[in-house]
This record gives sequence, structure tokens and C-alpha cells, in this order.
Amino acid sequence: MTTRIFRVTVRGVFDGLGAAQRAELLSRAAEHDVLRAAFTPEGHLSYDIAARPAFTFRFQDSGEEEEDILEATERAEEAARAWLTERGYGYKNLRSSAEDLSQAPLGKRQRRAAAQQQG
Repeated sequence: MTTRIFRVTVRGVFDGLGAAQRAELLSRAAEHDVLRAAFTPEGHLSYDIAARPAFTFRFQDSGEEEEDILEATERAEEAARAWLTERGYGYKNLRSSAEDLSQAPLGKRQRRAAAQQQG
């Protein structure tokens, strides 16, 4: 059986932040910049609190079966909730989406490489 790689994105909005929390997020904004965003097993948080209170966590997980993506999504959502709760950040509108990379369409270069391998 082949291992499937899942990319899970958890989005939400900070809610009810105090002045100190907002200042803390602003002071750490460079390490959470969207230009540094990556899908990682522990999850990567990105936001631009100066522009809007929205945030995105990006997680990478894996599984053996197509259905494992549901558990990966639950783990990602729980990890995002735990991170926010541990720091006392209020949030709302948490939603997630997941992609099984084995089902992702191939780009032009990937199709060319796959054709070369077969032929």
C-alpha cells in the first residue's frame, strides 16, 4: 500500500483579542508571514493581523487509505484549536479543507516526466 500525503488548511478569525495579545501577534508577525507559509507536520501559522484578523494554519499529514484524510483533518483542527487555546487567543469561524496529493492533477512538467518514465 502506498502512503498518501495530505495537506490540510485550517482557517479562522481571531476574536476578542486584548491589546497585549494583539501586540504580541504584531511583534511575531515576521515569522508568521504568508510568504514563509509551508505545510508542515506540526502546522505552520500565517496571518497579517495589521491588515485583518484572519489566520491560516497549514498542516501536512499522511495515511494509507483515502478515508484517512478525514482523521488528518480532525487532527489538524484539534492542533489549531490547542495552539490558540494554549495562548489564550479567542477565535471563531474555524473551517478546514484538505487535499490528497495523490489525487492532485499533475502539472505540465510532471506529466512530461511521468510520460518519459513510462516510455
